[in-house]
Amino acid sequence: MIVPRLIERKRDGLPIDAAEWRELVRAYARGDVPDYQMSALLMAIYFRGIDAAEVNALTDAMIESGGTLDLDHLSIPRIDKHSTGGVGDKVSLVLAPLIASLGVAVPMMSGRGLGHTGGTLDKLDAIPGFRSDLSLDAARKQIDAIGCALIGQTAEIAPADRKLYALRDATATVEVVQLIAASIMSKKLAEGLTGLVLDVKRGSGSFIPDEEREIELANAMIGLGAARGCPVVALLTAMDRPLGLACGNALEVSEAIDALKGDGPDDLMEVTFALGAEMLLLGGVSSSAEAAWTSMRDAISSGRAVEKFAGIVEAQGGDPRIIDDRSLLPSAPLTQHFVAPHAGFVTEVAPRTVGYGIIALGGGRRTMEDDVDSGVGFVISAKPGDRVAAGESLATIHARDDKSLAEGHRVLADAITIGDAPAASLDLVSHRITQSGVSSWIRPGVA
Repeated sequence: MIVPRLIERKRDGLPIDAAEWRELVRAYARGDVPDYQMSALLMAIYFRGIDAAEVNALTDAMIESGGTLDLDHLSIPRIDKHSTGGVGDKVSLVLAPLIASLGVAVPMMSGRGLGHTGGTLDKLDAIPGFRSDLSLDAARKQIDAIGCALIGQTAEIAPADRKLYALRDATATVEVVQLIAASIMSKKLAEGLTGLVLDVKRGSGSFIPDEEREIELANAMIGLGAARGCPVVALLTAMDRPLGLACGNALEVSEAIDALKGDGPDDLMEVTFALGAEMLLLGGVSSSAEAAWTSMRDAISSGRAVEKFAGIVEAQGGDPRIIDDRSLLPSAPLTQHFVAPHAGFVTEVAPRTVGYGIIALGGGRRTMEDDVDSGVGFVISAKPGDRVAAGESLATIHARDDKSLAEGHRVLADAITIGDAPAASLDLVSHRITQSGVSSWIRPGVA
């Protein structure tokens, strides 16, 4: 294999065959191909594209670069969910224990915050003692015992993807739909799944605000799953405003616990139940979406869902007392209300502005080496369409010091817009995408 020839070929818009992809990825994972050559290839792909056969070959090569989570011995379905990222998106914290409490194995692999979006692993880090860096063997044993593990991508899982993703981030080649699909699916398919549900965010706060490209991404991942015997369903959900109320790691953990106890915000529960129903249907545990919603509500009202979360926390070294004692979670020493400067209607709560604002308060990373302050963030009660009075509280700022409080006010003044008339927002869940095509999502007829 002569790497400059492969770069040349891709530069000229020609394909690289499967055997060459396999050899290239193995060599790159070993360190035998320098970053500057792989960077050149990525930039050629960015401008000239990559076809479906190549994406399949790249995905296989990245899976084969590491180990897999072998769960074939389980007699129950193994279903995971993946989100393309959002602000206030704590769905995974609610969904994993909820679905596991209903007889589905959930090997949920998550990531850290990226750009303006929060990361599930950063939220889990807010739980005292919690470890998400489980080995494949430890994750397998935990799933055998309690049906769920909340883990990150370790060095064992698709190491070539881990290395390639960091390079894409550094070379401004992240936003290639086919490369995103291969990256996500190489990790998910390494989990030994029998089904996967995708939460593809749409709107101003998503990584890909263009709806056509969002659908293209969903279809690419559905195709990769189908080729490997893993059915995939995608829902398009709104990210033109933060999801739920809490935005910030420990604040979101607390809200997720509220949700598991039956007191979650309506929008969070709607998205969680929509995705959860697809997981239960893929697993054959529910016969209809209506039955799935009823089962999930029963699991929450009975306490089974929050008990499952407590079991996961304890199994992974965390302190399960957080379920009833939120003072054990990190908190910011200062809080202050942000109030409406004048009366009117909330027309926008800009998620990107809120997300970058959390980073400015110290609750996210500017560089991978940054420490994260888990206690800071916002609790934003205002939603687009709300009528508000002058001086009414729209949000609470949780900050480390007075300077950060002032920054929080500035962020929210930029993020929350008040106008004379209500403005339209995206539907919380708008589309359902399967191998058969794209259709409008229909909310089940349940109370």
